[in-house]
Amino acid sequence: MRLSNNFRLSEFTRSDTAKRLGIENECSSVEQVLNLAYLCHMVLQPLRDKFGPIRITSGYRCPELNSAVGGASNSQHMRGEAADIHLPSVDKGLEYLAFLKTLPVLDQLIWERNGDICWIHVSAKRLGKNHRQLRTIAH
Repeated sequence: MRLSNNFRLSEFTRSDTAKRLGIENECSSVEQVLNLAYLCHMVLQPLRDKFGPIRITSGYRCPELNSAVGGASNSQHMRGEAADIHLPSVDKGLEYLAFLKTLPVLDQLIWERNGDICWIHVSAKRLGKNHRQLRTIAH
């Protein structure tokens, strides 16, 4: 199922961890799919249009997968409102970050780091108030 011009639902439900643990990571409601489509149209597709292909490393997470990866108990990933974006380099990540900050719809924009690996967590709410929260997290 296509969520936007360049994104498919399968990109957001694919998970090596789910595969390894035998977890079926599929959206369980239309709301989750609509939220993912909104995230794609408002945030990820504009990023892709500006910079070319981007890789989603974590999109939708069912509760079991979210627990397995140590996600927050109220993670927006479980509602289809969030995605983690692979950064090909720190410099490219800074370009992504600067661009994402200009978008009109944004709930969270978090630069995350675990050792030498960095990624951007981005979220947008289709329903409710978007808070434009900007943070950095080191694991």
